[in-house]
Amino acid sequence: MNPAEAYILKQPEPYKSILLHLQILIEHTFPNAEMKYKWRIPCYYVDSRPICYLNQSKDYVDVGFWHSAHLTKYTEFMVSEKRKVVKSMRYKALQDINDELFINILKEVEKHKNKSFLK
Repeated sequence: MNPAEAYILKQPEPYKSILLHLQILIEHTFPNAEMKYKWRIPCYYVDSRPICYLNQSKDYVDVGFWHSAHLTKYTEFMVSEKRKVVKSMRYKALQDINDELFINILKEVEKHKNKSFLK
C-alpha cells in the first residue's frame, strides 16, 4: 500500500468515507490520474500536472485546487481563506458532497491545468 492510500485509510470516520468517495469521483473523472503522496497528503496529478490534494483538517476534509486562480465557474462553492493560489471545497459529512458539482469543478480545473499557477 502506498503512503497516500495509507493516509486515507488511517483517517477516522466520517473523514475516511469522505476521502474514499472523493477518490472514486476523481479517479472516475480522470482514469489516468495518479495519486502521489506529497507534503504528507494525497495529491492527484494528470499528465504530471497537479490537479488537487486531499487533506483531513480540523473537522472537515479539504480538497484543494491549485489552478483555481484561473477559474470563473463554481467559485461561490469554494473557500480561499487568504490563499492566493489555492481554493478548496470542504466537506464535514459524506452527504455534503454533491457528486455532479464536484465532477464539474474537476473538469473546469483540468481545463486550466496548463496555465501557470505562480502568476
